[in-house]
Amino acid sequence: MPVLLKILYYLSRFGLAALFLFAVGAKLYTVKDPVNGLLANLPSLVGLKWVWPVFIAVIAVELLAAILLIIPRAQRLGAAWASLLLLGFAGYALYYVYVLKGEALECGCFGGIIASQLGVTTAARNLLLLIPALFVLTQRQRDAVTQ
Repeated sequence: MPVLLKILYYLSRFGLAALFLFAVGAKLYTVKDPVNGLLANLPSLVGLKWVWPVFIAVIAVELLAAILLIIPRAQRLGAAWASLLLLGFAGYALYYVYVLKGEALECGCFGGIIASQLGVTTAARNLLLLIPALFVLTQRQRDAVTQ
């Protein structure tokens, strides 16, 4: 693998892992109030017994993506998992705006640390993040792992 591609590969792989770890850390930092923080954009769950399980599940799936991206033998699986998460979160953001006709809310993607409105901007950001995820996924593993 040429040096530039190798650099881009590692930046993509570890950059995505860092992004997911940051998102997990930010959510944990705001864990005092998941109903008004992370889960404010899930109106059907607010006030119900599902708030904490959904909060924990989101953190767990993002942490899993980061761990898989870091482990050399699981990097492609991590990229595939990250891609699914990014597509799922983008799909939900668009569903919320266009199908549920939801009002503008804080997305909670990064806890309360980085403000972001749930909607087209969130979906576009996640779809742009698919580029490095798909780059990691499509690289030949033996070329990417070997020095």
